[in-house]
Amino acid sequence: MRQRPHLRLPGAVRPVAMVTGPTSGIGRRYATRVAALGYDVVLVARDEQRLAGLATDLEHRFGTRTQVLVADLGCAPDLERVAARLSEGVEFLVNNAGFSYSEDFCAQTPEQLQAVLDVNVVSVVQLTRAALPSMIAAANGRVVNVASVAGLIPGRTATYSASKAYVVSFTEGLAGGLVGTGVQVQALCPGFVRTEFHQRAGIEMALPDWMWLSVDQVVDGSLRDLEKGRVLSVPGWQFKALTTVAGMIPRTLAARMNRGLFPARGRK
Repeated sequence: MRQRPHLRLPGAVRPVAMVTGPTSGIGRRYATRVAALGYDVVLVARDEQRLAGLATDLEHRFGTRTQVLVADLGCAPDLERVAARLSEGVEFLVNNAGFSYSEDFCAQTPEQLQAVLDVNVVSVVQLTRAALPSMIAAANGRVVNVASVAGLIPGRTATYSASKAYVVSFTEGLAGGLVGTGVQVQALCPGFVRTEFHQRAGIEMALPDWMWLSVDQVVDGSLRDLEKGRVLSVPGWQFKALTTVAGMIPRTLAARMNRGLFPARGRK
């Protein structure tokens, strides 16, 4: 297969990464890390002011060229626009955008339920599909799909847990088909992380300190696992232990034990 180079940002020679949902939390830290690793960055989120602030910060700190795409990935025209940019070529894609509502399943409207699936599932599939052809042609690329421990252990937010379980299964299945192409995919499954998401989702969490991870621990764990070729990344010893135990007991028991432990992430 004849390799072709990826498209660079105007006037640039550095590789390009795209990060969705980079205005806070895991997404912001991932954008900072890939910039520090020498990537130019395409930033995708709904909040134009925060995107501009992050772009300026990355440019000042790392000399990073940035491209800002203001988009709601639950909106089909916006999703198509971001997918079109990906089809031009990037080397690294972080599908981090995701959200849920704090209300129980029956308290959510059909429109709310569909919105969660549109962002958490449809956008991940469509953006991954848009990114892969140029990665495969170049025999080089990485895709990190941010899922959740809730995708491995069902929690009380049924649609959210199911959407993240889809991301895990989708990524693991995709990995098998990409063997030998030079392209890596990873499902990143963080547990409780100190970010804005609980506040945004209206969820109060009273947990011991040892149950919390920092965004640095999550992103560093993801990058280490990429270097080791691991498709499933579960940062933190406590969540590695929890998911291992959950995998060894009946699913119904695991669900009862962990119901309510892994509520929704807040929207980015």
